[in-house]
Amino acid sequence: MLTPMPHLSFTVEPLSEILPAVRAALESGEEVTLEVPDPDAGLGLYAGELYTGAAGPAGRHRPWSAWADLADALGAHLLTPQPSGPGRARFGLRRYAAAPAPDAGGYGTDGDWARVDKLEDPVLLLTLVEALRRIDPPAGGRVLALGVNSGRELDALALAFPGRPFTVVGLDTDASALAVARGRFPRAEFLELDVVGLPVPALGRFDLILALSLLQSPGVRRDVLLKALCRQHLSETGGLVLGFPNARYRDGLLSYGARMRNFARPDLSLLCADVTDTRRDLQKRGFQVFVTGQYEVLLTALPVEHRVGRDLTL
Repeated sequence: MLTPMPHLSFTVEPLSEILPAVRAALESGEEVTLEVPDPDAGLGLYAGELYTGAAGPAGRHRPWSAWADLADALGAHLLTPQPSGPGRARFGLRRYAAAPAPDAGGYGTDGDWARVDKLEDPVLLLTLVEALRRIDPPAGGRVLALGVNSGRELDALALAFPGRPFTVVGLDTDASALAVARGRFPRAEFLELDVVGLPVPALGRFDLILALSLLQSPGVRRDVLLKALCRQHLSETGGLVLGFPNARYRDGLLSYGARMRNFARPDLSLLCADVTDTRRDLQKRGFQVFVTGQYEVLLTALPVEHRVGRDLTL
């Protein structure tokens, strides 16, 4: 006999009552249904504000973003909401399936990481375009992408600079991923090379160096790599975009916050320390540094005398 799915109904209860009730329901089953005041009925209110609905019952407003955050905090998918009578809405929460992280099997084409497109994160896409436009490499300029994998992040160049050509060089250690990158960008050059071996004088200097989710990788000494890049591979007017992951993938979804072993909730201590140390290092080298992003924190560094002469927004 099937166990009935838990159904919880809320109207004016505070979140401090809702959260433990939903957590208990998810612990007893894979899925729970919630019926709540329709967030559309309270547009413009702050989360938690009480209101009297003209077209339905009174309630305590919470936007859909608050319910999405609650779902992620409890390790669950937010299922498609449906109307549930005047001024009410109904939706389900389904627990994340127990699955390894997509990079657990490596970064080649035979692993789950090949399914991940980081530019499908809208905040990363917007902030990366802004970072690239802040540096504003010249037409025909040279771009170095470190840890480029299959090259998906390079799509941001065409979005940031439509029609502007670049000479692109990508480095990675996975041959299968590089083969995919070559198919996507036949005019670029992709080399099977470990960044711990930099500098490589034959590579030359670049107007833009891009490295997402690389500097915290095992075996990479951030200070040593930055020194090599700045002294040997960055042009005098060039800039860097460095990404630090502040999330993990859980059952196909980005879950906010850097995780530490044996911690149930995100702990941002190491992330903050790495970002702060990198920012300080680059400032000492004569760069102005900007910190942006959410699931991926971006450090954009460009020479102090550099002046941005274009619109940064997408």
